[in-house]
Amino acid sequence: MASMAQQFTGLRCVPLSSSRLSKPFSSKHLLNKSRSLPVQAAVISGPIPSPQTKERFKLKEVFEEAYERCRNAPVEGISFTLEDFHAALEKYDFDSELGTKVKGTVFCTDNNGALVDITAKSSAYLPLQEACIHRIKHVEEAGIFPGLREEFVIIGENESDDSLILSLRSIQYDLAWERCRQLQAEDVVVKGKVVDANKGGVVAVVEGLRGFVPFSQISTKSTAEELLNKELPLKFVEVDEEQSRLVLSNRKAMADSQAQLGIGSVVTGTVQSLKPYGAFIDIGGINGLLHVSQISHDRISDIATVLQPGDTLKVMILSHDRERGRVSLSTKKLEPTPGDMIRNPKLVFEKAEEMAQTFRQRIAQAEALARADMLRFQPESGLTLTTDGILGPITPELPVEGLDLNDVPPAEE
Repeated sequence: MASMAQQFTGLRCVPLSSSRLSKPFSSKHLLNKSRSLPVQAAVISGPIPSPQTKERFKLKEVFEEAYERCRNAPVEGISFTLEDFHAALEKYDFDSELGTKVKGTVFCTDNNGALVDITAKSSAYLPLQEACIHRIKHVEEAGIFPGLREEFVIIGENESDDSLILSLRSIQYDLAWERCRQLQAEDVVVKGKVVDANKGGVVAVVEGLRGFVPFSQISTKSTAEELLNKELPLKFVEVDEEQSRLVLSNRKAMADSQAQLGIGSVVTGTVQSLKPYGAFIDIGGINGLLHVSQISHDRISDIATVLQPGDTLKVMILSHDRERGRVSLSTKKLEPTPGDMIRNPKLVFEKAEEMAQTFRQRIAQAEALARADMLRFQPESGLTLTTDGILGPITPELPVEGLDLNDVPPAEE
């Protein structure tokens, strides 16, 4: 308004006498005109203003009124007041204190991070190390592209240009702790990758957080170096976000896994080491012993001719001592014909489930025979035994004196 008033101040109208629109009439001109007018015409006393002249006078009056209004009452009649202006500023202003969460839109990325529009006086910056809870080499690995709208948290300010520094990692960090607390409450088994070790144990990454696994809570006898970059089944022992303390246990996870190992079940394992008396097989974090006598029906003088550390194979659970944490394994029981584990181990692994099913059936039949012998001398009980080993009432198919044992396959050796 002030600048407009200054423009009005310097405005001057050209005198009417000098305007080409209002040139004075000469006497000669009037004489010529009077000759062409009737006698009754009135005598012209002065110049007649043209429409252009009237418009010029009107514009001059408008400018003069505007100048007076700007000088005396500059905001009169204006709906957008000074208070409205301050309210508009507050509408687009936000709290820029550390820890404040703001919505923003990524509009540019580079090798070091991303620029984010958060409707502030200047753009904000998301550094690469704050883009994700995991280590990445470019923000695109975390799904950050131009156009992405996300919630960020303010973690600092760049004093050189007053731009704000944002973080996604801080938000993901809080969510990871919440997730770990939930998993601890549900008492579930999770996988953790060992990334570091010290004198007391190893460090494993779970849900993006680094947790500590004491050696006393590791079920295997492997060294820290042997466990590096391996995944271990783990359970939560302590989750304390305030102290940044996350303690995990491999033993607790193994106890749950071992409870699910049944006699006759087939599992996949990896050969860890060879001994003169057998091979130690890692079956999902549990070390089981495959004794040399349980590798094949054929005699084996040197285990190294059949197995090597790192080999993956299918084995069957023979026995499981939960108290002592010992598992006995066998590939011998999985051979379709004696010696296949030496001559054609691939066939053994292909037929493993089928052979294990046969083994379990033999075990069930052996148990059924034992119970049948017991019931044979107790016909007054009114019960009999089916071929599946299920107790039931006496039926015509099964006589009171018991089962015919001639066609029953031999029991396990």
